[in-house]
Order: sequence, then structure tokens, then C-alpha cells
Amino acid sequence: MSLRIIPKHLQAQGAFNNGQIIENKPIGFPQDGGHVRPFGNLFYWARAEGLVDSTIGLHPHQGFEIMSFVLEGNVRHFDTKNNAWKPLSKGDVQIIRAGNGIQHAEHLEKGGVIFQIWVDPDLKKTLSKPASYDDYPASSFPVVKENGHERTILIGEGSPLTLDTHPLRITREHIDGKWEIIPGEDTITSLYILEGAGTIDGQSFGKDDFIIIDGEDEGVLEGDGLVDIFRIDTPRDPGYPTYAERLRS
Repeated sequence: MSLRIIPKHLQAQGAFNNGQIIENKPIGFPQDGGHVRPFGNLFYWARAEGLVDSTIGLHPHQGFEIMSFVLEGNVRHFDTKNNAWKPLSKGDVQIIRAGNGIQHAEHLEKGGVIFQIWVDPDLKKTLSKPASYDDYPASSFPVVKENGHERTILIGEGSPLTLDTHPLRITREHIDGKWEIIPGEDTITSLYILEGAGTIDGQSFGKDDFIIIDGEDEGVLEGDGLVDIFRIDTPRDPGYPTYAERLRS
């Protein structure tokens, strides 16, 4: 099993509105720097935090599927498909299937924190599809509890959120003690440590670390108390040329 731990200070950094919104990016755009390039069909991943109330103005998207997961506080979203501002609170999720084009804007209240994650659903197909947008309240996602482990299924069995990008699985894991991480076949597993610290296969991790596990062997995570983890499983080979691959060619 290949294991990489990328601490926050080695992730790409960004900001909007003269530092009113700050970002660390486990996977940034090519110009952002950082130590991780896109892999599988996972193209971009940013943690954005509002230091004051602040709005990212109207801007366009095409092709990609763009998800926003509200981790803390409140945000609002505007898009040209619905032509209205819509509120989102902690635990809510929004998805933009950008298709043949859409514009949107975001407002983060002070203390609002989101993950924004872009996935590549095969742009040769999605660029010709009409754009669509959906909100999902926190209560719509199934929660499974067993042996001190609580899992919220954001994309996967029982979740209402569906994508053209597949196979893709996203969960939020609350761990108390030891956790055996079982990667899927031909899958890359990504973990973002939202809270807590511990070790994984003997290597130490802490808050805001980004962990990439590539390989089918099981790993063992042991937390020093409760650990809150955001997990994405993406295929090593999506079965189509991704945008990131075309950029590198």
C-alpha cells in the first residue's frame, strides 16, 4: 500500500476578496502549486473559510461536476439555472452539473467553511448536456453506526446525490479508536482529517492533513480520541481520458 500524508502547510493556498475568504487546497489548479496533482476523476479540492461575510461574484463553469459540502456555518448560492439565492447550512450539500454552461456566485458568512470538490465526468459527454443544479439537506443522507464508528454516506448506497462521474464514493467518518481502512479494487482512497490526530500504519497525522492511499492492502488508523474524517474513493482509471491527463499531454 502506498501512503502519502500532505500537511496543510504543503497544500496549495488561495484567497478571495483580499483575504476575506481563505483556502487551503489538497488538490489545487496547476497554477496553485501544492504537492498533489489531480488523479483518477478527482480534479480539484479546496477548503474555503469566510473570515468575514464575503461574496465570490458570478463566474462561469462548464463540463465539470462541482460539489460544495458545508462543514460549518451558513452559505448562500446563486446560479443562472435557478436565478435565485439559496441558503445552505452545516451538513448540507449542493451539486452543480455544469454541462454546457452555467454561472454561479457564492456567499460565505463569517465562520462559514466549505469543501468545494470538482470531479471530471468525461467532458466529451458532459459539455453537450444541459446544466443542472440540486441542493441536499443534511437530513437526507443515511447514517450508519457500529462499534463506535459513525458513517454518513454522502455519495453511495442510500444517498440521494447522484453524479455522471462514476464510480465515486464519498463518506464522512467519525472514528473512536481503531479503524481498518479497506480500499476498493483499483481504487485510490483520499482522507481529509477534519478533527483529531493519531497514526495510520504507524505514521502520525493531525488536523487538516490530506492522506492518499493507493493500493488494495488494508490500512489501520488509530485515533487519539475522536477523529472526524472526510473520505473519497475514486477509480485509479476512470475508463476515459480525463481533463487533467489532457493538460499533462
